[in-house]
Amino acid sequence: MAVNKNSNGYTFFFAIAMVVVVGAALAVTSQSLKPRQQENDADKKRMDILGAIKVEATRTNAGDLFSEYVVERVSVDYIGNMVNTATGDINATDKSDPFNIDVKKDYRSFIKRIVKESGKNPEELDSRLAEAGVNYPVFKCVKNDTTLYVCPMVGTGLWGPIWGYVALEEDFKTIYGAKFDHKSETPGLGAEIKESFFTLKFEGKKLNVEEPKTMFSVLKGGAITNEHSVDGITGGTITSKGVDEMLNRTFPVYVKYFLNANDQRAER
Repeated sequence: MAVNKNSNGYTFFFAIAMVVVVGAALAVTSQSLKPRQQENDADKKRMDILGAIKVEATRTNAGDLFSEYVVERVSVDYIGNMVNTATGDINATDKSDPFNIDVKKDYRSFIKRIVKESGKNPEELDSRLAEAGVNYPVFKCVKNDTTLYVCPMVGTGLWGPIWGYVALEEDFKTIYGAKFDHKSETPGLGAEIKESFFTLKFEGKKLNVEEPKTMFSVLKGGAITNEHSVDGITGGTITSKGVDEMLNRTFPVYVKYFLNANDQRAER
């Protein structure tokens, strides 16, 4: 029996068949490219971590330089206890490796909602973040015989996510270097957080570890600063506030870990 290619039924089933074929092709392509995408993401993370300790890297040499400078990968919980530690090669399928903690995903899935719902109630925020069960990665690096600790963090800017990697010196409070980035901040304004003129302001500044709720401040652009603050981006007030919130929500977790580690060493 001849098929009536002008019928509505033929058009309908032809459209369904094309959707299935194209969808299947896209799914296969996506799966085949996934390992490469994951490796590109891993190289970008390596570059950002190295950038915080002021080591310039490219996707070509990021793996070698990471192995050279990063001597230990640590994960800690919200109250500062070490969860796991790893050295050597990174296995992308090993979920226990601190390198594989996806801080951006954790922020989207849990932390951002908790921050929003807790509003300006620090006690509620602290309690709910502790209950969330999120782990935080720390990267111990050695550069020119100096030990540095890179702390990743994620927050929200004006238009979308922002993130950073801040390296602390051996006293656990002096900032050695910082690297920030964003997804969709305004060019010439909030997007400037990734530029060196902003990140260089952090070098040599100190965390105020005596004030766990405000360890470091990013002030309104042009403000007078002290050793515990930097001035933000002029015209990028909301993005600057996002960096401030990100730092003060995340630094206390790392500082608690450093203090715990110091106490444990002192007991030995």
